[in-house]
This record gives sequence, structure tokens and C-alpha cells, in this order.
Amino acid sequence: MNTMNYKGYVARIEYDERDDILVGRVLGIKTILSFHAADVAGFRAEFEVAINDYLSDCQQRHEAPEKPASGRLMLRIAPELHARALLMAEASGLSLNKWTEGVIRSAT
Repeated sequence: MNTMNYKGYVARIEYDERDDILVGRVLGIKTILSFHAADVAGFRAEFEVAINDYLSDCQQRHEAPEKPASGRLMLRIAPELHARALLMAEASGLSLNKWTEGVIRSAT
């Protein structure tokens, strides 16, 4: 997946063959922010406009803008998997949080 970053937000880049344009969508937030351009320079500019407009709108409405991730992750997993993860973390001398962070980091 091709992505671009701006002010902590990430946009997915896709090519629309039919219209011969690059299409972007901001990932990791509930608000739908999308944009398009004919080339990479235009895509970056449109991405920045989309984020700046979004942040400006939030400020005018006195609302906090959504952030792509808070750093808190809550999971529901099978008890057996949870127990195995706890054992792996303990065997590694780490907390479950630190162990899980390492596993996720190595997978991405």
C-alpha cells in the first residue's frame, strides 16, 4: 500500500485508471476525507489542503480533531491465546503491553 504523511495523518494513494488520476483517502479516522489529483505534486498539495481544511473546520466548531491513533489498543481475544501471550511476555521478561508492542512492531 502506498501512503503519504502530513501533520500526523496518513493518506492511502490509489491510481484510478479510468480517470487517470491519483485518489487519496485519509486513514485511521472516522471522518471521511478524500481527494484526488493528476500527479504526485498535486496529490500532496490536495492532501495538505484536505487536512488543513479539516483542522480549520474543527477549530471553528470548537471540536477536537480526530487523531489517527491514541496509543491505546483494546483487544478481545480467546482466553487460550491471552494465556499464551502472557507466558511469552513473562518468558521474555517483558510486560504484556511491551511484548505486544514488539510483536506488532515486527509485523508492520
